[in-house]
Amino acid sequence: MQKTLVINAGSSSLKWKLFEMPAETVLASGLVERISMPGSIFTVKYGDHQKFETTIDNLDQADAAKMVFDELQRLDIIQDLSEITAVAHRVVAGGQVFKSAVEVTPEVLEQIKALSNFAPLHNPMEAQGIATMAKTLPNVKQYAVFDSQFFTDLPEMNAIYSLPYEITQKYQIHRYGEHGISHGYLTGRAAELLHKDKKDIDLVTMHLGSGASLAAVKDGKAFDTSMGFTPLTGVTMGTRAGDLDPALVPYLMQELQVSDPNEIMMLLNQKSGLLGVSGISPDMREIKAQEKTNPRAKLAVDIFVNRIVKYAGSYLTELDGADALVFAGGIGEHNVELRQEIIDKLAIFNVKLDADLNAAGKEGLISSADSAIKVLLIPTDEELAMVRQVDAIK
Repeated sequence: MQKTLVINAGSSSLKWKLFEMPAETVLASGLVERISMPGSIFTVKYGDHQKFETTIDNLDQADAAKMVFDELQRLDIIQDLSEITAVAHRVVAGGQVFKSAVEVTPEVLEQIKALSNFAPLHNPMEAQGIATMAKTLPNVKQYAVFDSQFFTDLPEMNAIYSLPYEITQKYQIHRYGEHGISHGYLTGRAAELLHKDKKDIDLVTMHLGSGASLAAVKDGKAFDTSMGFTPLTGVTMGTRAGDLDPALVPYLMQELQVSDPNEIMMLLNQKSGLLGVSGISPDMREIKAQEKTNPRAKLAVDIFVNRIVKYAGSYLTELDGADALVFAGGIGEHNVELRQEIIDKLAIFNVKLDADLNAAGKEGLISSADSAIKVLLIPTDEELAMVRQVDAIK
């Protein structure tokens, strides 16, 4: 049996799964939370509900990746690194260059780096991760699966901005969207749960985590998405500002006496969002814990909910209704209160939650029987979607 390691590196987390292929059996999985923050949590799940967990302050991506290999061997999940026959990497931005999964060659790696302007917080880190894995496992093929590929066929009215059309075409300025691996998986899984053909399903999928995005899905294909040319835009996120007036960039440069616009971009990407508003943390759990006593914590939660409702409501209108709203992502899957708050704000669409089903937090329907639109909770499985794409081209 072949073993494929899937690496899913986010802005503040590192998820991984080790699959035995082609059976798609998960041998082990792991998560590193709060990367480069105090109290980084390293977790491995394996065997018969066995779990290893440790906390290390400010664990960075490189050390986290090394720990994955160390623990796989220490816990006897594998005997030797040679058992791993393929590594699949999630890459955020593929632009118009990559519309499907590819084997990573030196040329592909350079193209991934060159696309960093589309995802400045992600592509450089992912390119570095690919290079690190290639050195550690020099005889193992590396593959890239692109987060943007689900959105490469957006209708042009939703894919481009109201810029001069010639500039749009010349510089490939499109709404590329991200979290496409997740939104694609959620679409397929929602069709299964609703017993519908994927080609006949309309959805609003909500991937809500430290990075967050919504997508409108029409006839099983991406129709619109909250993220844009880069992952900065859209709803409020852990450290990213989301939508704002672009005139703020030159204004802040002037007021903060900054000459390099990249400094403002770093402010918008790394110091804004939930962290910037709350002044507490980018972690919704920590913010929620202070919501009742800290006005800025409550404000951060209110803004987060408000932005999601704006997008979800507009997508329901754009789609002329939908078969279901889908919650996923770390916040979407685990925060019972926030799911209720979001759905309560969408009451004009006659959508309702079943309180008991919502509290149970299990995959499947969480809407009430009289809800005009179904609501689904689906734990996203980007790693499974990735390993399937890689297996198809190996």
